Amino acid sequence: MSGFIKGENRQQATLFPERLDDYITEENSVRVIDVFIDSLKLKKLGFATKPKNTGRPGYEPALMLKLYVHGYLNRVQSSRRLEREAQRNVELMWLMGRLAPDFKTIADFRKDNGDAIKQVCCEFVLLCKRLNLLSGTAIAVDGSKFKAQNNGDRAFSKAKIKRSREKIEKSIGLYLDEIKTADREDTEQSRKKKSNLEDRLAEVRVEAERLELLEKELLATPDQQLALTDPDARIMATRAKGSAMVGYNVQSAVDTKNHLIVAHEVTNVGNDRSALFDMANNAKSVLEVDELEVLAYRG
Repeated sequence: MSGFIKGENRQQATLFPERLDDYITEENSVRVIDVFIDSLKLKKLGFATKPKNTGRPGYEPALMLKLYVHGYLNRVQSSRRLEREAQRNVELMWLMGRLAPDFKTIADFRKDNGDAIKQVCCEFVLLCKRLNLLSGTAIAVDGSKFKAQNNGDRAFSKAKIKRSREKIEKSIGLYLDEIKTADREDTEQSRKKKSNLEDRLAEVRVEAERLELLEKELLATPDQQLALTDPDARIMATRAKGSAMVGYNVQSAVDTKNHLIVAHEVTNVGNDRSALFDMANNAKSVLEVDELEVLAYRG
């Protein structure tokens, strides 16, 4: 005897297979998700409750919403990760009835039902209010930066284009000097070097033309910023000195009693200065109160 606890034999067959329900405890949060979403009137909230006539039946909106909410609670935002979790996570197997939508279906559901999902958040806040989980008298407002899909190399500001242009002009000057030197030497090796330098010079000049076109497009935008992959994302300063990221600023109003989010808004403004008034009004509207104490971080 080894003295250690032994697991079950993987090859052991049983006469009556265990139920999925046996793996989910009574206190598990997925049971709350299941009951809450089943109680919603999805059509009234804006979800399409009738399948399209495209041949193969689609997934029920309530089912997809359960997957989305479970991912939100467990910090799984990626559609590809949600697809994998539905295939291996016992909680999701129970919640989804062993269905596992592909990542494209999950992404499309999120994209096509953005406004309806916001209404679900409001319904949850109202439920918390009915259960006396919110104080309804005081909230705290703050913003958090979230990285966008847009790579930093594909986001531009006036300052960034200026720095890139200066770097290109410096490179052009160096290449021209090296080409002149190769001309004076006039050897087989120098001629080969000159040919390579001219090719590089041509590539740099093409990049300079591209930057010129991007600058014209950038100057036409209201905030003088341009993101090529995710057009709504913006370059924002972070806490680290001299660093920045391409992303969004998510404003959240949190109740001070149980730290539940009562209102939120995604913006592409890099600071929080102009968000306090709007977030306070949104929270008042959701909580349905006349007066509300609002706290904010001064920094």
